[in-house]
Amino acid sequence: MSFGYARAPVASTTERARETVALLRRRGYAVGPSRLGELCLGGQVAESDIRWAIASTDDLVVADGLVIERDERSRTRGIVQRAQAHHVESAAYIEMAIGFVRTLVAAAPFIRGVSIAGSLASGGFRASDDVDLNLIVDDGYRHLAYVAVNVLGVLHALRHRGKPVDDLTRRPVAPRLMTANLILERSQCRPLWRVDADMAFELLVAEPVFGVDAFREVIVENPSLLDHFPQLSEKPARLLIEPPRRLTRRLFPRGLDWPARVVGETAWRYMQWTRRHKPDALARVAFVRETMRPYTLFDRS
Repeated sequence: MSFGYARAPVASTTERARETVALLRRRGYAVGPSRLGELCLGGQVAESDIRWAIASTDDLVVADGLVIERDERSRTRGIVQRAQAHHVESAAYIEMAIGFVRTLVAAAPFIRGVSIAGSLASGGFRASDDVDLNLIVDDGYRHLAYVAVNVLGVLHALRHRGKPVDDLTRRPVAPRLMTANLILERSQCRPLWRVDADMAFELLVAEPVFGVDAFREVIVENPSLLDHFPQLSEKPARLLIEPPRRLTRRLFPRGLDWPARVVGETAWRYMQWTRRHKPDALARVAFVRETMRPYTLFDRS
């Protein structure tokens, strides 16, 4: 998808590579030189130019095939293991996620777009991870969308109780499997409150499954996102499904969003309480919520 947007001047390839590696590190993973060139801040860069950029600075190195900051070399083993697991596990979970999205959008006609996000989209997925979904919904339906994802997610997870779990995905009845990562109302996209590199990258790596026009509209309404990643203007949508037959919108008046907020927040805070003795899981939740602000649900401030 092309919008005819003129890219702003960018920094040197070395500086762009350095900033992209730092952005990836904040999200807990790294990529090889070729993939780094595809994801590079400021626009795609040839792999040969990325390798020259690495050679020209003491800050970056290639370790185990990954471009990382020199002082982060101790992390490469875990990152490589995640990348290897992704190649083994991701295909089945992508297929599973696509099936879940079909059910979700059929049952929730107020959802305008769904994309696969998180580790399943970025390339670091393990079988113990959950599947993160980004949603765009009609105004006044954020909390109802959250409840819909979680109710259908629990029903779906009951069929996968043998799934590997960790402290973050372990739940009392069924594993945490399909979850809402980011939920935006359409008016929140016109314009976005945040158009920084992290938000642009979130949109870049996410894989649209339903309602690609809703995601294209975000780029049209916020062209400064392309200052960070011009690749967004040509992003393919490889996983799109045909729109299913959906329930009538009349079944879901906007007034349902308030009780959905009460139910959703109660359930969310209960889950945080169950993790009170698991600091790593709480820290991960806090990090994800911080990266999503000001769009996180259930903030009391």
